[in-house]
This record gives sequence, structure tokens and C-alpha cells, in this order.
Amino acid sequence: MQIAQQVLFAVCLGAAVWFFSKKVKEIRRNILLGLDENLTDNPGQRWKNMLLLAFGQKKMFKNPMVAILHLIVYAGFVIINVEVLEIVLDGILGTHRLFLPVLGGFYTFLINSFELLALLVLIACVIFFTRRNFIKLKRFISKDLTGWPASDANYILITEIVLMSLFLLMNATDRALQLNGAAHYHETGNFVISGLLAPALTGLSTTTLIAAERSAWWLHILGILAFLNYLPWSKHLHILLAFPNAWYARLTNTGEMSNMTSVQNEVKYMMQPELAPADAASPSKFGAKDVMDLSWKSLLDAYSCTECGRCSAACPANTTGKLLSPRKIMMSTRDRLEEVGRNINLNKEFKDDGKTLLNDYITVEELRACTTCNACVEECPVSINPLSIILELRRSLIMEDSNAPGEWNAMFSNIENNFAPWKFSPDERDQWVKEV
Repeated sequence: MQIAQQVLFAVCLGAAVWFFSKKVKEIRRNILLGLDENLTDNPGQRWKNMLLLAFGQKKMFKNPMVAILHLIVYAGFVIINVEVLEIVLDGILGTHRLFLPVLGGFYTFLINSFELLALLVLIACVIFFTRRNFIKLKRFISKDLTGWPASDANYILITEIVLMSLFLLMNATDRALQLNGAAHYHETGNFVISGLLAPALTGLSTTTLIAAERSAWWLHILGILAFLNYLPWSKHLHILLAFPNAWYARLTNTGEMSNMTSVQNEVKYMMQPELAPADAASPSKFGAKDVMDLSWKSLLDAYSCTECGRCSAACPANTTGKLLSPRKIMMSTRDRLEEVGRNINLNKEFKDDGKTLLNDYITVEELRACTTCNACVEECPVSINPLSIILELRRSLIMEDSNAPGEWNAMFSNIENNFAPWKFSPDERDQWVKEV
């Protein structure tokens, strides 16, 4: 019987790891469909960013109460999973509480620490669930979050609540079996949270307690393995990607736009043809029409987005009722990238499906509403930059499709002819002085 359980556990663990690895490889491939961009300069500053933004959650502390609750859930995810190592080894080796003989009294201290954290995580998740579904904060009931995006967050919160409850139930039944002197359930000392429940369970039969303890153990670890494979399909992938995304953040000043070298060269060679190299070729395209035309960092941003809505809440265009929502820009980019990935899975390479990120997923009206104020970039807790995607799509819209409002075209014409946005000749630019 014990061997059968070990084999079953090994099969479940192997399948979970295999499916997770397969999806991670697909996500990595999808991200690398983007254009190359070197973001490895100044490693000292990059490590600092990762420590402060991803580990320290610096930007979250603009709202201290929410930040503390989020930090508790985050710490629970990282620290309590240390306990998962023992569960995995117990499952493979057929042992029970493998680390107890090695760690002695320190083992009880660790489990008690995990239990306190589990209770805090459970409370925090209940609060987050209440805020999202009953208090209904504005950024959680936006039109961006209809359907699956709205359900996704609830699934995660409910899963966390169930997993923490199972962990406490597993320990409570284990402690009750210890108090009843059941074989193989060695004395661990009292547990700070589940120990309060254990005395009430000692009246149950040993068979019932073992069944409850084993059921909680199996459901807990299978729930964790299921969560592992749900993660890559969910917005909660940011749990893993927040760290590389913060490290690879662009270190230029917020609001500084990158020039298009191809455009600069075109102008330079037009004005000074002698500078043009013999093999100079005109750029194939300007800006981005689809996800493959964006930087790989923008695609990493899309997968790292947690859909918290802080960017959209800070966006002046969104606040004044315009169609633009930076959160939706990131969600649409990820949706299109996933669609492209499925296309590649099916055809072994990308086959034109008649769709593009521009127009099919993100509309002209959304792009024109952006004021490039950088509020969304400043607000994001994990260094996501919706503006870089907006700018590249808008460049394609204007330079490839000549699609711009009349006012913009007039300004472009003035800049081209008069070197300024206004319709005055450069020779007449100082005429106003004569009137002073």
C-alpha cells in the first residue's frame, strides 16, 4: 500500500513538473519573438531595482495597509513553500515529517512560524476577496476586467484560502494523532494554531483521524501542484516574472523617448547623401503593427502584468472617461501574444492569420488618447511600461498608415517646413520683438 502511494505521488509530481516546464518554455519562446534590445548595462542599479521593487515591493507602500497585506501573502508564498520540500520528500520516500529527527525543537519553531504566517495569509486573502467582490473598488469593476480576468483573481484567492486551511487541518489532525499515541505520528511539541484545534479532535477514532490527516496532506500537495500549473495561464505569473522584469527595466529617465535610429539615418542621408554607406537600405517598417515588432522587454512586460489597475487609475485619459486604459493595453498585448503562440504550436511557425495587435486588439482611439505623461509607468509596482507599446503602435499608425488627425498633420507639416509646430517662417520668428 505504501509503495503504491509513493508511485502515485511520483507520477503526480512528474506530470506537474513536466506540464509546467512545457508551458514555461512556450512563454519564453513567445517573449523572444520580440525585437532584440540590450538591457544588461549598469548591473548594480539593476540588482538594486530588483531588490527594492520585486523583493521589497517599494511602490506598493504608497498604500501601507494594502502593501502590508500583500507582503504577508507574498511572504507566505515564499516561506511556507519551504514546508512543501518536506512534503515532497515524504511523498517520494514514504516517510512522515522527515525533518523532525534532524531539526528537533527547531522543527517545532519552524512549523509554528509557518502556521502563524498561514493564518495571516488566510486573513489577508479574505480581506482581498471582500475588497474585490463586496466593496468593489473602482479599479476592480472596470470594463477591462469582465469575464475571465475578473474570475482569475477570485480563483487564486479562493485557492490560497483552501490551501492554508488544509495546511492547518493537516497539522491539527497530526497533533491529535500524537496526543492519542498513534503509531508513526511522533511527538513534535504543540502547534501554535492547529494545536488549539487538536484537543477537540482527540475524541475521534484513530482510523478517522488518519483518514482526515492523509486527505488533508494529499489535497494540500495536489492543490499546490495544480496551482503551479495554473500560474502560467494566470495574471499571477507576475509572482515569478516580477523579478526579471524589475531587473531588465529600462534605466533611462522616466518620460525619455528613444529616437528611431532608422528615421534619424533617413533624414541624415537625405540631407548629406555622402554620409550614406554603400549598402544602406531603407527600413522595412516604422514602429510596430504586431507583437513581433515590439521589443522582447515589452512582451515580458505583458506577461508580468498583474492587472492591478494602478496604471489605469493614475491615467488622466482614463480618469476623464476616454477609451484608453494602460492595463487593457498590457492585457491585449498578452492576449495577442498567446494567440500567436498557439498559431506557432499548430503550424510549427507563425502563419499569417489576418490579425494584428494594432486595430484588432488595440484601437486607434485608445492610442490617440494617450498624453505620454508616464503616470502609468511611474505607478506600476513591477516596472511595466505600457507607454513604450503605445508609442510603437502610434508610430506605425502615423508613419506607415498616414493615419493621424488633421491637427496632428498640420503640426507635422509645420515642423517639417518651419522647424517648429507653428505656421511661421523661421525668418519671421523674431518679428514679435518689434512689437514690444
